[in-house]
Amino acid sequence: MKFLSFLFFLTVFHLSSAQTYEIGPMLGSTTFVGDVGSTQVIGIDEYAKRDKISYGILFRWNRSKRHSFRFSAMRIRTFGIDSESNIPERQSRNLSFFTDINEISIGLEYTFWEWDLHALKRPQLVPYLSTGLAYFFSDQFARAGDDLIEADDLNSFALPLTLGVKTTLGRKFVLSAEFSARYTFTDNLDGSAPSELDGENAFPSFGNPNSNDWYIFAGFSLTYAFGRKPCYNCSF
Repeated sequence: MKFLSFLFFLTVFHLSSAQTYEIGPMLGSTTFVGDVGSTQVIGIDEYAKRDKISYGILFRWNRSKRHSFRFSAMRIRTFGIDSESNIPERQSRNLSFFTDINEISIGLEYTFWEWDLHALKRPQLVPYLSTGLAYFFSDQFARAGDDLIEADDLNSFALPLTLGVKTTLGRKFVLSAEFSARYTFTDNLDGSAPSELDGENAFPSFGNPNSNDWYIFAGFSLTYAFGRKPCYNCSF
């Protein structure tokens, strides 16, 4: 994970040394939405739990005043606990799981109006929207009686959709707050679709088979801006 982040940084840096870049840490919390645990997405209490603290690193290449390429590498912690759900059937079932997700993602960030780190008008405050593609590594679970057990490793893709707002802190730092939902290409982060695991249904399935799992990050990033003033209208 660290090697991939470093390799990406070096590659982009050598592509164009005359552009403005940002790099810095991300910190927040991640909630899970699937067939185990709470189905709440917005509730603050869902994110204010120590066991859901997630962190990583964010890199931006400000390609123009309206869009940036972005890369992130994250360590995500989340869980699903039926007893914390407001659905009676889940409460009586009382399943639970805890998992760590290692994720790398690349995407395009679009600002709703012009964003220029070299503009004289300070500070700047702009909302933004981002999407792209993520690849993650985690555990697969399976139901064994009244428990969920770790059954195998899971590698899969996810589609992130991010809505955020960012502001400048002086001329070198950018503070961002964002809410990012990841739609995964699997329904077995919580062990509800064991056919993805063994293909033979050795473990029982449960929940909604027509809805894949989501994990949702809410947090902040503080990036340091560097590089010479970009020429957005230059040809390469």
